[in-house]
Amino acid sequence: MTFESFNLPKSLQKAVDALGFTTPTPIQQRAFSVVMSGRDVMGIAQTGTGKTLAYLLPLFKQYKFTPTETPKIVILVPTRELVVQVVEEVEKLTQFMSVRTLGIYGGVNINTQKTAVYQGIDVLVGTPGRVMDLALDNVIRFDETQKLVIDEFDEILNLGFRPQVTSILAMMRAKRQNILFSATMTDEVDEMLEDYFDFPEEVSLAPSGTPLEQIEQWSYQVPNFNTKINLLKHLLETDESIERILVFVNNKKIADMLHERIDADFPEQFGVIHSNKSQNYRLNTMATFQRGALRGIITTDIMARGLDISNISHVVNFEMPETPEQYIHRIGRTGRADATGTAISFVTPREEDLKIESEMLMDREIDILPLPETIEISTLLIGPEKEKEKVKFLMKKPKISESGAFHEKSAKNKKVNLGGPGKTKKKTGSVNRNLLREQNKKRNKKK
Repeated sequence: MTFESFNLPKSLQKAVDALGFTTPTPIQQRAFSVVMSGRDVMGIAQTGTGKTLAYLLPLFKQYKFTPTETPKIVILVPTRELVVQVVEEVEKLTQFMSVRTLGIYGGVNINTQKTAVYQGIDVLVGTPGRVMDLALDNVIRFDETQKLVIDEFDEILNLGFRPQVTSILAMMRAKRQNILFSATMTDEVDEMLEDYFDFPEEVSLAPSGTPLEQIEQWSYQVPNFNTKINLLKHLLETDESIERILVFVNNKKIADMLHERIDADFPEQFGVIHSNKSQNYRLNTMATFQRGALRGIITTDIMARGLDISNISHVVNFEMPETPEQYIHRIGRTGRADATGTAISFVTPREEDLKIESEMLMDREIDILPLPETIEISTLLIGPEKEKEKVKFLMKKPKISESGAFHEKSAKNKKVNLGGPGKTKKKTGSVNRNLLREQNKKRNKKK
């Protein structure tokens, strides 16, 4: 099958040819007719399978320009970077069509975005938070919206955008087509489908349709964080095939710490991206990496989903991800578009269970390579690796005799204080004198 079998309009086919696309991917083949039917769609596909074009091509085959100012197509994605990427894809596909496209996201001046909306848009791509903000201000209206696409839906939910998505759905007109793509099917995804979708038709890929077959997977058993750094430096120094690399860690603090250590030996060769970095910094770092001025990027899972970064030769899991699904998202950054790639995981003893869970999900073992003999095994541990010290008892425990019973109290501790505060005992002498006086009075009366 070729893209010509989709009978695309000439303007759209011309753009596809200009981009050099010839053969649709399995998800593009399966989704095309379903999206064209106008029914609600639930797509399950991993990253790197071409699902962005799977919904864009049929949408633009049906698209007809109308002189309105409100969006006909709304696409919601989880991150700012993905907004930029989808906008670029839309603009490439519609370069010979009359389509006005706008991407909106948080972290930039909202007034600038309001001005852009007022100029009129046909396709709106945005993060749920900023789209809802502009909709609540009545800047964005959905009167003419015919198609709603929610991409990377499981990640949108993971990031806590469910309230915003439900609010946007409530603002839209009932008569529309909903298209949802998710890498995994969770209970929360299923609940949203039941509440807001009208008997969606599922389009999914079998495991053979994922890019995992094109990715070599290896692992090293490493004792601790500092030894991982020594291993990563060794691989970067000795393996010339590591040309374009993504290094994944689990949190922002580790990302900054690792970048500082790697930059000392490989100055200005690596960037770092996580949610604490400004929007401009993140976009500039990605652009620098895309044009080949950086060898690699150290990042959290913010870059594991959806982003189409070309020609990644290696993915390194410096830390094993906390869920097996996230492992697949990470390594899916390489081995894309019929290319091959390599995924390497550094696994400490405490991460062994996470590795096993990923193997079970893939139904495939990750082979273990021996540590190079030249690697220095560090004994220095960082904070999370140190065992917690036992809490010392602040109160002394009672002494126990050899027989196992508690010692008797000493004689001075056996006294019982019968009087309360401020009270004193009556003197015995004063009581006897009063008694004698009463007896003397009685005797005098008798006399």
